[in-house]
Amino acid sequence: MNYGAILATLLVLTVIGFYLGRGRARAAAGAPTRLHSLPGYYGAHVAIWMALPAFALFLFWISFQSAIVEGMVWNGLPDRVAVLGEAKPKNALPAAQKQLLINNIRNYASGDIVSGEITDLVKQGAAAYRRLEVLSSWIMAAAMALLAAIGLLVTYRSISPAMRARNRVERVLLLLLMVASTIAILTTVGIVLSLLFEALAFFTKVSPVDFLFGLEWSPQTAIRADQVGASGAFGAIPVFTGTLLITVIAMIVAVPVGLFAAIYLSEYASRRVRATVKPVLEVLAGIPTVVYGFFAALTVAPLIRDAGAAIGLTVASESALAAGLIMGIMIIPFVSSLSDDIIIAVPQALRDGSYGLGATRSETVRQVVLPAALPGIVGAVLLGVSRAIGETMIVVMAAGLSARLTVNPFDAVTTVTVQIVTNLTGDPEFDSPKTLSAFALGLVLLLVTLCLNVIALRVVQKYREKYD
Repeated sequence: MNYGAILATLLVLTVIGFYLGRGRARAAAGAPTRLHSLPGYYGAHVAIWMALPAFALFLFWISFQSAIVEGMVWNGLPDRVAVLGEAKPKNALPAAQKQLLINNIRNYASGDIVSGEITDLVKQGAAAYRRLEVLSSWIMAAAMALLAAIGLLVTYRSISPAMRARNRVERVLLLLLMVASTIAILTTVGIVLSLLFEALAFFTKVSPVDFLFGLEWSPQTAIRADQVGASGAFGAIPVFTGTLLITVIAMIVAVPVGLFAAIYLSEYASRRVRATVKPVLEVLAGIPTVVYGFFAALTVAPLIRDAGAAIGLTVASESALAAGLIMGIMIIPFVSSLSDDIIIAVPQALRDGSYGLGATRSETVRQVVLPAALPGIVGAVLLGVSRAIGETMIVVMAAGLSARLTVNPFDAVTTVTVQIVTNLTGDPEFDSPKTLSAFALGLVLLLVTLCLNVIALRVVQKYREKYD
């Protein structure tokens, strides 16, 4: 029995428990008595105590099932196992060979690729692994069903008109909300700490001053000692410059087009036009970034190169201009949709007051609506900036990988995210400066986006009360 079927069965049982609890509450509400809560709360109380203990058991079980099954399979193998063509005592195997054998057994049992020859030992272990895994799933399903039945029996019998079902349900929901928020906070803390620890390891090998203010980026290690950058050059200024250049080009495209589109849709367009144009515009946000990258590399970049050659300019096959233009098109829906919602939210009384004073529609938009919506528009623009800074695929396909210190939009450049991907691919040592530099770049990128978000929040807080 797979996990999906188990969870689907639990969901069905929970729904049945809800209707049973609600029905008993309605039956208990006779003429002389009144229920403390609505019948739905009694059903929800039953459903919660059927689902929560069983689901908690499910999470606990799947967390330890693999380790327990692997241990039982290992204990069931012969005392001497054949590894690398030689029979050795099972308990004398090195940890690496033991783990390799267990991995092969698990992969063969699940139909994945096995490293090396498929021996009889692997087949025997895989058969035992499948058998134990199926048995474990059935035991888990039976235990979950038992817990759900106990929860149904206890809560069903406790239903009475005086029972404060609403209070109990709301306390459980409040606890779930607190757990969800705690998980989100801990996840954020974990991300920051993982970046911070690895970045500090990088800064023990490379000076932070050289990293933040160096003018040459060449993280690879040279083969010969007399080559340039034999120990690697980790000056990140060219990478930051390329990121800033492409972001500026993207926002030059996205901000005017997105803002003007939002103004038209919210203030000038008819309902029919708005109902048609707004969804079509938002389709751009659903296009995968790799499709934008293909369009930039195959259409826009050659077009810019040929146009530049026609007027005597030297344009690289992969340029910051091509990547920035397509990235700007990709960000248009973010700016336009958020700005449109913000402009629509401006109180109609402000518009009516402006019209009453004799202002035209364009004057009302310029002098009343846009100032009132300015905090939200700034937030939408900064969100677009964060989106542009974090983009990778378009840059890889349209701007190249060259870490070049230039502000010429016709040159090939690279960005922080591209270098993070580049330095983490391949087969480098994890503790090498090349690999650790990706975490340092990620930490800087995180701090930059955090500063942008803080600025957006401060702008919103500073100007919001003027128009509430």
